[in-house]
Amino acid sequence: MTQSRSTRQPQSRLTHPLRQAWTQVVRTARRTTADGLVVGTSGNVSARVGDTVLVTPSGVPYDRLGPRDAVAVDLDGQQVLGTLEPTSELPMHLAVYRETDAEAVVHTHAVHATAVSTLVDELPAIHYMTAALGGPVRVAAYALYGTDELADAMIEALRDRSGCLLRNHGTVVHGATLDQAYDRTAQLEWMCRVWLTAVSVPGRTPSLIPPDELRRAADKLSGYGQPS
Repeated sequence: MTQSRSTRQPQSRLTHPLRQAWTQVVRTARRTTADGLVVGTSGNVSARVGDTVLVTPSGVPYDRLGPRDAVAVDLDGQQVLGTLEPTSELPMHLAVYRETDAEAVVHTHAVHATAVSTLVDELPAIHYMTAALGGPVRVAAYALYGTDELADAMIEALRDRSGCLLRNHGTVVHGATLDQAYDRTAQLEWMCRVWLTAVSVPGRTPSLIPPDELRRAADKLSGYGQPS
């Protein structure tokens, strides 16, 4: 007989750093739903702690997740914590951690970003926040969700970028923290909305920010915020 989720036991000990990271993963996943970046259980979130990756499980509503539902894999994708199945998009998350120095990944099916992914090969530099993602955001070639082919296409689109669009699918954004990855995701969705709004005006073409100005913006953004 299959155990209910309430009686499942983790496969290995949930240490304090892993517990903290899992709390952040769940909190961020719930934000994606609350802010309308995903519907239902679409999208997924992960965080890296050393060689362990905590990731949202497949098909479980985020508001039902608790400490006993923690799911973690190693960098080879072998499950080391929990009994729930990891997200079907695990290949994408692992590819980011193998190829970048990211500590967090957020994947969404945000409406405006997904719409843009069907229209262009790159989101034009419609706003200076483009610089926060490394430059104009590329669109990864379409591939079936949950496949290595999609992960490979995503990595190509992420080259020198911290975010990309997935053709007819959504967004992938990474960062040094889950807060940073989430904030970049929200900015990307907002920029897609701005671009769609601008190009919808009949007879007008939106102005774009030239590369030199994007570089200036990137330099200024690197010092943005309060001193640490």
